[in-house]
Amino acid sequence: MSATKPCLLVLEDGSTFEGTHFGHDGESCGELVFNTAMSGYQEILTDPSYHGQIVLMTYPLIGNTGVNTEDIESDGCDLQGFVVRELSPLVSNQRATVDLSTWLDEQKVVGLAGVDTRAIVRKVRTHGSLRAILSSVDTDRESLLKKLGGWQGIAGRDLVREVTCDSVHTWTEGLDSPFLPHVERVAVGSPRLAVLDFGIKRNMLRGLAAAGFDVTVYPASTPAAQVIEAAHDCLFLSNGPGDPEPLSYAVDTIRELTQTGLPTFGICLGHQLTALALGGRTVKMKFGHHGANQPVIDLTTERTEITSQNHSFVVEEDSLDAGKVEVTHVNLNDRTVEGLRHRELPLFTVQYHPEAAPGPRDAFYLFRRFAEMVASHGTAAS
Repeated sequence: MSATKPCLLVLEDGSTFEGTHFGHDGESCGELVFNTAMSGYQEILTDPSYHGQIVLMTYPLIGNTGVNTEDIESDGCDLQGFVVRELSPLVSNQRATVDLSTWLDEQKVVGLAGVDTRAIVRKVRTHGSLRAILSSVDTDRESLLKKLGGWQGIAGRDLVREVTCDSVHTWTEGLDSPFLPHVERVAVGSPRLAVLDFGIKRNMLRGLAAAGFDVTVYPASTPAAQVIEAAHDCLFLSNGPGDPEPLSYAVDTIRELTQTGLPTFGICLGHQLTALALGGRTVKMKFGHHGANQPVIDLTTERTEITSQNHSFVVEEDSLDAGKVEVTHVNLNDRTVEGLRHRELPLFTVQYHPEAAPGPRDAFYLFRRFAEMVASHGTAAS
């Protein structure tokens, strides 16, 4: 990292913020969003749900814990850029293997430090998520605005194909690290679980394995017939990036699989795709939910939980058939839909991340709820 090399963030409205460069020397376009988590920047950086976005951290000091191997949530860093108020010059964590700037350089992700992140967040909250360009190689505002004008944004694009796995594979690693939350084994037998990977985080897979599932991961474009032929006991629909509307192939697969009566649990993008498969609609939010402090009420238990979230689209409640689909969770900040349950099929979904990473562990009970649902339908392997 060069402590003096300038780096520019230019927004689509012409606003320009100059700071110092760290990470990769280059430039990229993305949708600018902010994350309110106070810790866990490494998990955020490796969450494939951020593909196509430039992430700004609201917590002012980032980088002090470096990067380690245990907390990585995917095969790499999929976001388009990283913006912080202050980059720590020191790494003070015994697990760290490399500093943040060096790691971002390896991942070819541009970083910007030394800007007024509060001012940028206020702009996003006022005007909504904005298209942006981040560059350490071109410091001409007009030139960057012209390049940004040619970027299409994330709405209407299939970003999942760029982050899903390449082939079918099994997952056996559980939550056996002292740094990960505990999930007791609750599944009866070892139910054979098919996971559709739309950009899944490793802690989701760890949680499912720890709960007792025999996990097989499939690429997002896998047809329903292949999953049915493999005779799985249950289905999990993962998180992922971007707009759910273009993923018609995934919607068709989910519709066909759930209609067979296969017990199903969907998270985040999987929740949105399930709503589309059930005849609902999704819309883009003003600036989305990105952080680890979103309050959600479970209407089935009347318990409130603080949740980790990362999404820019949301299910429209009015689009759902209330005779078939019940809203089970609601966001207490803006009353948006956070969870669904089918009234006839063994199917439920949530918009947030029960695996946290980073964030509170209030929602880990959902892994138990899924295992109990699978057992109640008599599909678990003996």
